[in-house]
Amino acid sequence: MFNYSIKDACLTNKTILVTGAGAGIGRRAALTYAQLGATVILLGKTVGKLEAVYDEIVALGQAEPAIIPLDLKGATKQNYIDMSSTIASQFGKLDGVLLNASILGELTPFTQMHEQVFNDVMKVNVTAQCLIAQTLIPTLLLAPNASLVFTSSGVGSQGRAYWGQYSISKFATEGMMQVIADEYEESTLRTNAINPGATNTNMRSCAFPAENKDVLASPENIMPLYVYLMSDDSMAVNGQTLKAQ
Repeated sequence: MFNYSIKDACLTNKTILVTGAGAGIGRRAALTYAQLGATVILLGKTVGKLEAVYDEIVALGQAEPAIIPLDLKGATKQNYIDMSSTIASQFGKLDGVLLNASILGELTPFTQMHEQVFNDVMKVNVTAQCLIAQTLIPTLLLAPNASLVFTSSGVGSQGRAYWGQYSISKFATEGMMQVIADEYEESTLRTNAINPGATNTNMRSCAFPAENKDVLASPENIMPLYVYLMSDDSMAVNGQTLKAQ
């Protein structure tokens, strides 16, 4: 596991948006950021799940989070523009964004990839990430030091048979991260990606249904890297894909 030592209250006064915040790694990241002092903006497609995370954060006595229900597969650029405008007016700045939401698609031979499944994966994993980043970067630049974090995968740096749509989308994610990091290298915005590794999530269960979950890291186990990249300790890190395990 990444051995960063998390400091209490290290995210105090930060506002951080987390996509896919209703379950899995996104849920755990949102809870962790809130426990460390951040005001968290929860974005996801299932209102009930977001409300459950909201309730957990409030029950812990942390800053009241905000909820943005949005289905990335159906969202338009105007949705993201409106979102960014609302965040800027309500919070004044945005200190961090964790782009965690993605979909797996189908594990299938390359020649049998279904066009609609491919398009859906690209819409959620690439196009939505691009539009969110485009519209939120101006709000991130209002913060003294801001962090934009994408989510990659082992198949985003080394292609794997039968993982076509997902692998291609994660290669694109890493390229997008590197472009933004290079463009804003001299600014107050740093941009990186996390490869969470084999983690006990619903997506992992879909890809490996027979796998022994007891040998997998939990979302809690991999939080040190997620906290590190949102904390001021990572201010000098830019354009990197880091492994959480």
